Amino acid sequence: MQFGIAVCQYISYFLFLFLIAYYVILNLQWYNYDPIRVITKHHKWHWHVYYCMIPIGCYFLLLPFYFGIVFYLYMYIIFLPFFVLWYKKLDKKLVWTARVKRYFFFVAVCCLFCVGIVTQNHYTTIVANSIQILPVLLGMLCSILCEYILFKGYAKLAYTKLMNRQNLRIIAITGSYGKTSTKNFVAQILQQQFKVYATPRSVNTLKGLVSDINNNLDSDCQIYIAEAGARNRGDIAAISQLLQQHYGIIGKIGKAHIEYFKDIQTTIQTKFEMLHSKRLIKAFVQKDNEYPKDFSPIYTENLKKIIAYPPEIKYTESTLDGTKFCMYIDSAWVEFETSILGTFNIDNIAVAILLAKEFGMEISKIQKAVATLTPIPHRLQKILTPHKIILDDSFNGNLEGMSEAIRLSSLHNGRKVIVTPGLVESDEESNSTLAKYIDSVFDLVIITGDLNAKILDTYITKPKKILLKNKSDLESILATTGQQNDLVLFANDAPSYV
Repeated sequence: MQFGIAVCQYISYFLFLFLIAYYVILNLQWYNYDPIRVITKHHKWHWHVYYCMIPIGCYFLLLPFYFGIVFYLYMYIIFLPFFVLWYKKLDKKLVWTARVKRYFFFVAVCCLFCVGIVTQNHYTTIVANSIQILPVLLGMLCSILCEYILFKGYAKLAYTKLMNRQNLRIIAITGSYGKTSTKNFVAQILQQQFKVYATPRSVNTLKGLVSDINNNLDSDCQIYIAEAGARNRGDIAAISQLLQQHYGIIGKIGKAHIEYFKDIQTTIQTKFEMLHSKRLIKAFVQKDNEYPKDFSPIYTENLKKIIAYPPEIKYTESTLDGTKFCMYIDSAWVEFETSILGTFNIDNIAVAILLAKEFGMEISKIQKAVATLTPIPHRLQKILTPHKIILDDSFNGNLEGMSEAIRLSSLHNGRKVIVTPGLVESDEESNSTLAKYIDSVFDLVIITGDLNAKILDTYITKPKKILLKNKSDLESILATTGQQNDLVLFANDAPSYV
C-alpha cells in the first residue's frame, strides 16, 4: 500500500515538474531564449501567474498539509486540465529542436539528482519541496551554459568557413521592415546570372545565421545574402563581425520594435552597425533615413562608401494588378514592371536593381528578372478565389506597409473586410493612425486578440466591428459574415501569446 502511494506521489511530482519545465522552455522559445524578454516583454503576463507562479505556490503551500491531498486535487482537477486546454488553443506550439531536447535532458538529470538528495536526508517538508522544485531552474542554467559553449564553437566554424571562401560575395540586409522582401528580390534577380543562396524565411539572428552558414551554405555558392535583425544595440555589429559582408543594405528605419530600442536614435545607431565590416565595398542606405548623431570610430571610414537609394523615380503606378515605375540609371530612364504589389516595394526592388548593376548584369536582363519577380508569401500576396480576393499581408507589421495595403484595398469595388491585431511592438500613436486609415476604407473589421483592441475600437467607428479573442474561431466568423466578391485583407498577424 505504502509502495503504491509512493509511486503515485513520484509520478505526480515528475508530471508536475514536466509541465512547469514545458511552460518555461515554450516561453523561452517564443522569445528567442532570452529570459529577460520573457519576463519584461511578454504581452500576456497573467499566463506566468496562472501556469507557473500559482502552481509553484500551491506546491509549497498545499503539499505539506493533509499528506498532499489538497495539492493533488488542485493539480489533477484544475492545473492539468486548464494547462491542456490552454496549450491546445496556442497557434505557436513548442518545436522540439536539439536545444529543447538538451534542456529536458538537463531537467531530468537534475530532477533525479535532487530526488536522490531528498531521499537520503531527513529534511523538513518545506526544505524537501524547495530542493525538488530546483530542477527547472538548474536545468535552465545548465542548458544556458551548454548552449553558450556549443555556440562559441559553431560561430568559429561559421566564421572560418566564410573567410576561407575568397570568391564568395556576401550581402547583408537590415532595416526596421522590408528586410525579407528585399532579400528575396535581390536573390531572385541575381540568381538569373549567379549561383545565389539567401537565408531561408526570416532567419536573421546571429545564432540563426551561424546555423545556416554551417548547415546550408554550399561550397559552389557565389553570392550569399543574409538578413540581419536586431532587438538590442550591438546585434547588427555582431552579425557584421561574423559575416564581414562586402555589401550592406540599410532599409527604411522606423518605429517597428520601438519597445525594444526605446527611442528612434537607438534604432538608427543599431541599424548603422551594418558598417562594421572590414571588407565593406558599398553600403546602400534608404535615402529618407536619418543618420546617427554619434558615429562610432569603428565605421567612420566606411561612411564614404554609402550610396543613397532609390535613385530618381517617376511615373509610378501601383494597383491591385501590379506596379510600374521608371528609374534613372546610367543617365537614362529605364522602365520596370512587376506583379509585386505596393509602392513601398519600389524601394526594395530599386536597391536590388542597383546591386544587380554592381554585379555587372545588363539592364535588359534585370528588366526581365523584375518582370518575373514572385510575391513573398504573406507579404501583400494577392490570392484569387472563386468568391473573394484575399490580400495576405499577415507578415507585415509596420505602419507604412499596412497603410499601403489599406490603400490598395480601397481600390476594390466590392465590400472590404480587414482582419488585424493592429501593430505589434509599436506605440499607441501608430496604432491610432492605423485605426483611422481602417475606419475610412473597410466595411467590416475583425480585431484579433486584445493587445490593441481598446485603441482600435476607440478610433474605428464607421464599419462593423468583431472582436475575436480566440483565433481558432476566425474561419467560422469569415464563413458566416462573408459575401460574394469580398476583398479580405489579413493585415499583420500576432501569435496567440501576443
